[in-house]
Formats: sequence, C-alpha cells, structure tokens
Amino acid sequence: MTDLAGRVISSISWNLLANLIRAGVLLVRLVVLARWLPVEVFGIYGLASAIISLSLVFPGFGLGGAFLHRSRETRDESKAADVFFTLQLIFLSAWALLIVAGSLAFASGPLRTALICLAFLMGGLTLTAPAKYILIRRVAHKRLAFIQVLDAFLGTLAALILAYAGTSLWALLATDLGALAVNVAVLYIWRPVRRPRLRWYQTTVHYYLGFGWRNLLANLTERAIDRVDDLWTGFFLGQTPLGFYNRAYAFATYPRRMIMAPSRNVFSGTYAELKADRKELSRAVFRSNAALIRMSFLAGGLLFVAAQEFILLMLTEKWLPMLDAFRIMLLFAVLDPSRRTLADLFIAVGRPQELIKSRSLQLLTLAGGLFLFGPTMGIVGVAVAVNLALLVGLSLMIRSARQYVDFSLIRLFAVPSLGLVTGIGLTCILASLSWFTLETWQAGLVKAVVFSTLYCGLVGGLEYRKLLEMAGHLKKHCRRWPQKQVSKPDGEV
Repeated sequence: MTDLAGRVISSISWNLLANLIRAGVLLVRLVVLARWLPVEVFGIYGLASAIISLSLVFPGFGLGGAFLHRSRETRDESKAADVFFTLQLIFLSAWALLIVAGSLAFASGPLRTALICLAFLMGGLTLTAPAKYILIRRVAHKRLAFIQVLDAFLGTLAALILAYAGTSLWALLATDLGALAVNVAVLYIWRPVRRPRLRWYQTTVHYYLGFGWRNLLANLTERAIDRVDDLWTGFFLGQTPLGFYNRAYAFATYPRRMIMAPSRNVFSGTYAELKADRKELSRAVFRSNAALIRMSFLAGGLLFVAAQEFILLMLTEKWLPMLDAFRIMLLFAVLDPSRRTLADLFIAVGRPQELIKSRSLQLLTLAGGLFLFGPTMGIVGVAVAVNLALLVGLSLMIRSARQYVDFSLIRLFAVPSLGLVTGIGLTCILASLSWFTLETWQAGLVKAVVFSTLYCGLVGGLEYRKLLEMAGHLKKHCRRWPQKQVSKPDGEV
C-alpha cells in the first residue's frame, strides 16, 4: 500500500508539473488562435472533430478499460498489450476506410479535408493507446507527463506559424499532427515502452471482446454526451454559432482540463489496484473527488465573476456573443470532474455496464433539451441542455457508486458550494454598487481578488483541520516514497 501511495504521489507530481507548463502554453494557443482565426473555422473543425471523435469509439471498442482492469487474462502484461495492439490495428483499419469513403461521398470543401485528415491523425494516435495504458496501469506517469509538455510546445508552434501565414484550417489540424508525432516518438521510438507486436491468443481475445463490448456501450454513450451538442449545433444552427459555442465550451472547461489532466489517469490506475479493498477504495475516491471539487469550484467561480472582462481582454469583442453560453457552461465545468472520476471507478471494479443506464438517461435528457431549448435560445439553450443532462447523469452515478464505495455528499459538496455561492453573490453585489467606473482590466482583477479571498477564506476556515490532515498524509508518503522505490526507467517494471 505504501508503494502504491508513493507511486500515486510521484505520478501526480510529475503530471502537475507538466500540466502547469502545458496549461500556460495551451492558453496562449487558445487565445492567439481565437484572435487570429475566423469564428467559422472553429465551427468547421469542431464539427469534423465531433464526427471523428464519436465514431472513433467503435474501433476503440473499450479495449483500454479491458486492459486496465486486472484479471487472469491480462495478468501477463506483455501478452495482453500485444493482443490489445493487434485488435486495435484491425478495428482502426476498417474504421479509416469507412470514414474516408463516407467523407468523399457526403462531405465537401474544408469539412471533407478536415474529416479525412483527422481520421488518419486521430486513428494513428489511438494506436499508441496500448503503450499509454501500460504506464497508466503501472501508475508510472513520468513519461506521459513529458509527452504532454512536448506535445503542447510543438503543436502550438506549428499552429501559430500556420495561423500567421493565413492557413486557418491547417493551423488547427497541425495540433493533431503534433500530438501524433510526439506520442509515436516518445512511446514507440525513444526507449520504447513496448515495441508494437502482432500476437493472437484466443482466450485473451475473447476476454477483450467480452469486456470491451460492455465497455463499448458505456464509452459510446459517454462520447455521445460529449459530442452530440457540437453535432446538433453544427447541423441545426450552423458553423458560426458552432464556432462561438465551441470556444465557449473550450474556455469554460479549460480549468477542468487543467485540474483533471494531472490526476485522472493516476486515479483510474489507483482505483483498479484498490478494487478489492472497499475501505481503501472509498478513501481514495473521497479524497480525489474532494480535491477536484474544491479546485474546480474555485476556478469556475473566478471565470464566472470576470467572464465579460476575460472575453474582452483575452479574445476581443468579436467573441462577446458567447458570453451567456460561457457562463452557463461553467456549471458543467465544475461538476463534470466528479462524473468522470466515478466513471473511472466503475471501469476499475469491472462494472462498465453500471455506466450505461446513467449515461443513456443523460443522453436522452441532452437530446430532449437540445430540441426544446436550442431552436429558440441558440447556443445558450445548448448550454442549458448540457447542464441539465449532467445533473441527471451525475445523480444516477452517485447512487450506483454506493454499491462499491462509501462517501458523504454533504462532506463533499457542502463547504465548497457555500464558498462558491457566497463568493459569487457578494462579488456581483459589490461590482454592481461601485466598480462600474473602473477600466476593464481593473474590474476583472478586483472581481477575481474579491471572489478568491471570499472563497478561499470560507473554505479554508471551515476545513482547516481537514486540510492539515491531508497535508500531513501527503508529507508522510513523500518521505516514505524515495526509500521504497527502485531506480528504474519509467517504461520498465
């Protein structure tokens, strides 16, 4: 257990460092591309990306979850990884042919170009999944952290050069090309985690297909939940509204990505290793969600109170039509990390079918909300539908999770919710009374400082002892970890 705790802390530390660097680089990319590129280009790329991402669930076939779940068939890591790669290659080849044929038949212009390019780029990136899952399964994330940083720098450099040269769509596609190049180089060429091999073991294949089929349905509903709003907006509202909605979603969920990226893969590997110990698993699930909720509420509240100033200063006035949708999407951004970690819990305990019911109802709620609110309210209605669907899905997942872990919703949500509501309420009241004469940057800065002070002061004051306890727990394992580890490369056991 001590060794696992050390690996968890080490992995989160590497991921946190990498993510801080990556976050700064990607924020520059997001802001500069939003300033330089037309709104409709983001709509074209967003629609193509949604189609490819949603359809990519089928060749993925839930194989990653099957490999991560520890069972007799995957006990031999090398054999299991080789069969994983073989099945992935077969499924992706058939999928790529269908995507290219469909794009040539039904799409035209820039959308066709984006679809075909993304099919090869994202398909190739999926072939690196076996190597990634080996590291995730070992809770060894140093190499994955390095990939995040290198990908961010190279993708951003290529995108900004192409955007400056005036090639709008290719600037966005360059980010996917950079991701593919970096992942292949670091996972399969430089000190490879495992060289790709084609192997076929009947019992292992049967296990993958059986577990993967159940995981496929869960992944399909999850991906549909993430992408149906983009598809609906692109087909029913048009490319320009999709461009506004796409950027509203990207910036609203940016803090979520910053918070989740250093930890989610670490948590999923940890849950899988603790699945037989209910007490320790419950503790891990509670602590991970408690930390995510408190950080995401702080980030979401900051963006909410300073949303208009953020758009005007960072993105320019042309993006103001996304303001209301951006604010509404922040509710989704602060709650979605908990939904995703609970999904990882179900995969780790080998019960992906538990996700199907909650995600199916969430998807139905989303579809109904889109047709109910979208036509009259535009992208604001799309954002409302997304939030309603999230609340439905999260409620059902929490109820199902109690079969495997024990936790208190009051302990999870009460204090940060109080801090969020109090901070936003008082900040908005004070802003309406006296800050209207300030410059845009001054108003945004004052709002951010006031909200942060109120939220951190309230949460810190009410949970002072818990924070000290968590700090002591972290310090204890940080001291133990170096003594327990054997110096080995990240790609070796």
